[in-house]
Amino acid sequence: MSRSRIVIVGAGFAGYRTAHTLSRMARGAVDITLLNPTDYFLYLPLLPQVATGVLEPRRVTVSLPGTLPHVRLALGEADGVDLERHEVTYTDPEGVRGALSYDRLVLAVGSVHKLLPVPGVAEHAHGFRGLPEALYLRDHITRQLELAAAAPDPESCRARCTFVVVGAGYTGVELAAHGRLFTDALVRKQPLRHGIRPRWLLLDIADRVLPELDPRLSATADRVLRGRGVEVRTGTSVREATSEGVRLDDGAFVASRTLAWCVGVRPDPLVEGLGRPLERGRLRVDACLGVPGHPEVFACGDAAAVPDRRGPGQYTPMTAQHAWRQGVTAARNVAASLGHGTRRPYRHRDLGFTVDLGGAQAAATPLGIPLSGPLAGAVTRGYHLAAMPGNRVRVAADWLLDALLPRQAVQLGLVRSASVPLDTASPELARFPAAPTDSAKDLRAQEAPNHQEEPHEQQ
Repeated sequence: MSRSRIVIVGAGFAGYRTAHTLSRMARGAVDITLLNPTDYFLYLPLLPQVATGVLEPRRVTVSLPGTLPHVRLALGEADGVDLERHEVTYTDPEGVRGALSYDRLVLAVGSVHKLLPVPGVAEHAHGFRGLPEALYLRDHITRQLELAAAAPDPESCRARCTFVVVGAGYTGVELAAHGRLFTDALVRKQPLRHGIRPRWLLLDIADRVLPELDPRLSATADRVLRGRGVEVRTGTSVREATSEGVRLDDGAFVASRTLAWCVGVRPDPLVEGLGRPLERGRLRVDACLGVPGHPEVFACGDAAAVPDRRGPGQYTPMTAQHAWRQGVTAARNVAASLGHGTRRPYRHRDLGFTVDLGGAQAAATPLGIPLSGPLAGAVTRGYHLAAMPGNRVRVAADWLLDALLPRQAVQLGLVRSASVPLDTASPELARFPAAPTDSAKDLRAQEAPNHQEEPHEQQ
């Protein structure tokens, strides 16, 4: 290859895999720049385990400089793309503006929270899309139980140890399943008032949990959740959120200090400014992930509407595994556009899904075979270890320690809720001030995993 300038925007599943594949193919023959606000790739599927004390935060992060040879990291948040001038503008972590020129551009900017017009949600809900949000939620849950144990009256105690999760997709199900185990472990060390136990509610407007997945997976997850004591309420939505709790669409009020918002994601707004055709906010691309009219620009992952060859007029869903696989296709087609290899359309084959339900429980359908219980748990964790581009030994060690030792119930105090507001939060934009507070204002923050309010396909 000639020393062409390749700029990749975003280091999520699609961007990281594009950069990794290109770095192996080019081996220094091209200039590859990866623009990302942080210096790590975040393995989103395991984020619920960070929020509930199973894994330490660094276990789910993979160093970009340490794992991407021949790739230059530019720290910053992209804020504009000039398709005519072949230039990407960005702002670095210190607020300095910069620009990157390119011969080939790969847009892999991913997705952000999806907000619905529900009064009070932006102010009082917790999202779940990044490491700062997971750390804040872990502190928040721990703090609420500690305050509940010292509450002066039963009503306040019940409200503080009631946790409401909205959205029974992949992220919400995993968060509720892991969260229930986490709070049960905490109150064993610091009991609440007599007769009061942590309460978890999982709400969704759909008629079943995991509505996008195989009904067998849904049934397994529902059985485990209910058996664990999670109140699953399908066909239910939130009418209003306040600092004191949530009002449901049937008029009932649930007193709570915790509302986890896991209703889904939407494409990053950056693609809206390109002036190119969109499909429900996603940038339309051809089967080879190219942007029509701009042969030098490619897009993949959540921000790209990639044609699904299994059905005319359909597009691949916004899942981590599609993003991961599209990254390989994008890299190969970028190389082909430079005269090395042949363009290939994106193809995929679903080999099954996995849902980690905490402890030894999981639901999985490898090769279409429905599994549950410890066997599904082994398959699920084996899949995650195989899929992670780093930290496998450390993750496995944390799982072993969690099985043998009690979890540490301490507040780290690294993230204030104002640093992760739900209406603007992304994994990269959050900041890390000194210590948390616990006023009503603190109930602004966070949103699924996972990778992905979407399910995880097995490769």
